[in-house]
Amino acid sequence: MPARTVGRQVTLIPPAGAAALIGDPTDWDRRPALAVQPGEPVTLTVPAGAWLEYAWLDAAGQPFPDPEGLPTVNPWFSAARAVQVGEWAEHPLWRGPAPEMGTVHRLAWDGVVFAGRRRATLYLPRGYQPGQALPVYYVQDGVAFYRIGRLAEAMERAVAARQARPAAFVFVEPNDRNAEYYLNPDYLPFLRDEVIPRVEGELAEWGAPVQASERGLWGTSLGGLISLYLGSQQPELFHRVVSHSGAFIARPGARTPEGKVDVLDAGEWLRERLEAAPPRHLRVSLDTGLLEWLTAPNRRMAAALADGGVQHSYRELPAGHNWVTWRQALAWAVLDQLGG
Repeated sequence: MPARTVGRQVTLIPPAGAAALIGDPTDWDRRPALAVQPGEPVTLTVPAGAWLEYAWLDAAGQPFPDPEGLPTVNPWFSAARAVQVGEWAEHPLWRGPAPEMGTVHRLAWDGVVFAGRRRATLYLPRGYQPGQALPVYYVQDGVAFYRIGRLAEAMERAVAARQARPAAFVFVEPNDRNAEYYLNPDYLPFLRDEVIPRVEGELAEWGAPVQASERGLWGTSLGGLISLYLGSQQPELFHRVVSHSGAFIARPGARTPEGKVDVLDAGEWLRERLEAAPPRHLRVSLDTGLLEWLTAPNRRMAAALADGGVQHSYRELPAGHNWVTWRQALAWAVLDQLGG
């Protein structure tokens, strides 16, 4: 039976074989699943206009999709389905036909700081001319941002609508994102000594050297964490940061008893550092979903930036820790960073 929605309430009907519910209400596998009985309704209260993602667990704890749920794009949980509570507001930038795109230049090399083959993709905007100065953003989780988030397309749409100026993006792919992004100081020499010279050396040859004031970092979750961490500490390198659902519950070296990086109980080490030394050289775009465990830490981070006099924007979207949220958020961030 399809989900029922009334105002801010959504009622899900567990299908045959369902023993528990996971999803945005449980932060997926980060919190205990909600026990259910097949056929007995589960009613949740969520923000107006929410996009709620969820899945069912069988008696063995294996996830399976709701046959009545809406399809979604969730690379971590293939069983994820969704329900709209009211009307999910798509950003206006995504309306209309796709724009003409620019050029893609693929880079690959043997890693020095982190072992293994490393890959990045340089995107140059449509109509780029040699010698043209551009803002350049180094984007963590590069493949996901390019293919799922469609960040380059959002920028081209904004430029075509005369709402933003063009920029270059360097989509950097991690080999082990938890190890690389969880406040790892080695990520700085990786970017500084391996990635930036390869990209900006090529741009310099084309007559377009990059200034620190036009260089930025962009990421989601742990990628947002490392972006704000490095951006705040390196004014000689970075002056722009975008963080979607930044995983700001983190402390260097913090691990769970199972040996995983701790994103639940590690405290908010980075916020405390920025409160003590506000990074006033930065222009920050910050956002989060309202259906995730990182809402409050992101609110506190935004408040710390405001109290510290850091130029920033902050938004909350009625959805969870997923690419449906971030695809809307990055459209706003493009306008924040490149508009006006």
